[in-house]
Amino acid sequence: GSLVAAVLANSGRLDKEDLGTRIGRLSRRVEELKARPGASGAGEGGGEVCTAITKKYGEFLPSVRSAEELVAQVDGLARSIDLLRAGIENEVQRDLTVAVAEFTELKQQLERDTLVLSILKKLQEFDTALKEYNAALLEKKYVVAAQQLEKARGILKMLESRRGFELKILKALGTELTVQTQNMLYHLGEEWQKLAVWKLPPSKETISPESVIHSELHLCTLPSKEEEIAGPPVASVLQAFAVLGELRTKLKHFGQLLLKYILKPLISYPFLQPFTEEQSEVVILHFKSEEPNLDHSSPVEIFDKIKFILEVLHKYLLNVPVEQCVEDEKECRVTLAALLGDMIWEELSDCLIQNCLVNSIPTNSSKLEQYIEVIKSTEEFEKALKKMQFLKGDTTDLLKYARNVNSHFANKKCQDVIVAARNLMTSEIHNTVKITPDSCVALPKLPAPGSGDHVKMQKASKVPPNEMVNLENETKLSQYTFSLPTCRISSSVEKLMELAYQTLLEATASTDQCCIQLFYSVRNIFQLFYDVVPTYHKENLQKLPQLAAIHHNNCMYIAHHLLTMGHQFRYRLTNILCDGAATFVDLVPGFRRLGMECFLAQMRVQKGEILERLSSARNFSNMDDEENYCAANKAIRQVLHQLKRLGKVWQDVLPVNVYCKAMGTLLNTALSEVVTRIAALEDISAEDADRLYSLCKIMVEEGPQVFTPLLEEDKNKKYQEEVPVYVQKWMTFKELMIILQANLQEIVDQWADGKGPLAAEFSPAEVKSLIRALFQNTDRRAAALAKIK
Repeated sequence: GSLVAAVLANSGRLDKEDLGTRIGRLSRRVEELKARPGASGAGEGGGEVCTAITKKYGEFLPSVRSAEELVAQVDGLARSIDLLRAGIENEVQRDLTVAVAEFTELKQQLERDTLVLSILKKLQEFDTALKEYNAALLEKKYVVAAQQLEKARGILKMLESRRGFELKILKALGTELTVQTQNMLYHLGEEWQKLAVWKLPPSKETISPESVIHSELHLCTLPSKEEEIAGPPVASVLQAFAVLGELRTKLKHFGQLLLKYILKPLISYPFLQPFTEEQSEVVILHFKSEEPNLDHSSPVEIFDKIKFILEVLHKYLLNVPVEQCVEDEKECRVTLAALLGDMIWEELSDCLIQNCLVNSIPTNSSKLEQYIEVIKSTEEFEKALKKMQFLKGDTTDLLKYARNVNSHFANKKCQDVIVAARNLMTSEIHNTVKITPDSCVALPKLPAPGSGDHVKMQKASKVPPNEMVNLENETKLSQYTFSLPTCRISSSVEKLMELAYQTLLEATASTDQCCIQLFYSVRNIFQLFYDVVPTYHKENLQKLPQLAAIHHNNCMYIAHHLLTMGHQFRYRLTNILCDGAATFVDLVPGFRRLGMECFLAQMRVQKGEILERLSSARNFSNMDDEENYCAANKAIRQVLHQLKRLGKVWQDVLPVNVYCKAMGTLLNTALSEVVTRIAALEDISAEDADRLYSLCKIMVEEGPQVFTPLLEEDKNKKYQEEVPVYVQKWMTFKELMIILQANLQEIVDQWADGKGPLAAEFSPAEVKSLIRALFQNTDRRAAALAKIK
């Protein structure tokens, strides 16, 4: 057994021939050992060895014979295996291949037969569905008919989806199904037109109140049990539409007409009142006109009107469960009212917000408490709609808007403030009012003492009297020290400042959020002014000197109030703004710069015109020529006329100090130009000197007359006498006139070794140039020139 196992285990390495060879080799080795010489005569030791070998041989021989027998059996088994393999390869394999091929063919044939059978069954079901549809349609069982049509449509889709098995009949079946569907929709459409009949005015692009008042909606009342035989109930028609997937289309069109001709007009036109009129099997919904109490109906009235309309629709048309209206089974029990609500509620709520609730937002914080009634009416309105299933259970945008009244009040107030401010900014600038140190904006009352820095002052003042030191200066400041000087500003700017103060006062009585919004709206007013006014009035500010002066005053007036505006309301605003945020001081430099830049630009324009007129004076040379003298005289007259006209334009507009500085600067420009041109002359004859003197005399005599800052003529003399204060070159000009009429000795005396009045106004080089131009080259002139140093 062990040998068999060994043979079987090594069958992969040894075959039967190898085993027999080894056994034969072993037997021969044994025989050789027995026949070796001396093996038998080796004495006692050799005999023992032979005995042992014989014994081993006797034991080994049966095993060898068993192995030989086993080899013979293995040879037989191998031959049997070879025969079996040959039989399998030659006969069984061939038969098996044939059987598999036959089985596959039979299986494919079975599948084809099964497919043909299923197609035939589906075609039979399709035909049965169409027959049942026709029968139901004749009996006006629209829901059953629609269901059969949908069943047939499903069968046809399934047949068409099979690839590789196309049938020509399917195209014909599809055409037939389309024809029957359209036939069904036609019948349903006829029934729908009987349920809801619209009588509308002629179609126009815009809906007017006159046309809307003639709109009517006729609703067919639900038939009684006896009348159901004569015609289908509304539920049957609508459910059939739902099954065919056409209900949303019909309902969407109905909803748009409802919004356009009934619901939106009720919101927009307060005089419309809805009412119903019942006739036999018909309820008529239409309008009548009444005189409105206000321009806008209150939300309570509008909610009642819309609720009345929807209640009528719910009673006679929409309280119908729509079976299979959607694919989702969880929502298959939806009423027609819910479908219509989903379609029109978003647009209806937007219209209610924009045309109803927006108008009801109070414009004054004192009226906010009265708005609770509107919130309650909105809640009741939505509850009624949810009860009729027009709305779902979650909160809508309409109620959120109504409850968020504080934010909307702030937004509306801020918007109104900005709109009012912009209207003031774009109004005419030249409509002015006079501002004096005594005049002020109607300011709200400042907070009572007891908070802020005043508390610290009270605590600090608790010092024993004998230790107190009087640091107050005995000289008192005038009460007008920090007041704006008398001038004219635009009435629109005065109203703008009043609007700012009133808005801040409104902020003090508002909630924290509203207070912050209103405060920053006031800041936005001034930032808007900074951007809008220079751009909107740009052309006029450049061309008209008076408007430039008024704009300058407007900016200074605003900057003057911005200095203290934040401090006045500091302890009356919300805590967030009390910590230093409530300030307008940062805007002051910008406004001052805005006013100054505009006025300086106008000053540059006026200077340019003065210099242009003086350029026609032909450099004041050769005044003995009559034509040259006339040209110079005309230029001087034009400059004085320009200054006088400008003085009248700015009179009673600019503050006196600004007026005098501006007129002094322009007159100084003219005088400086004349001095420069005359001083540059190389030759001045006696006649030229006389005529130049006469021209200068005109400037000296009439120049002060341009200073007329006040309307009262007698009060202007003070400023006309102070001309040297405002005209830097005034004394220079007068010294020039002296030179034109003086002799050499008088000029030398005026120079006074560089200490006289002439030396204060002219340089030595300028005086020498004038002497050389006025006097001939003589010893006396040389001596005079030597003294000018």
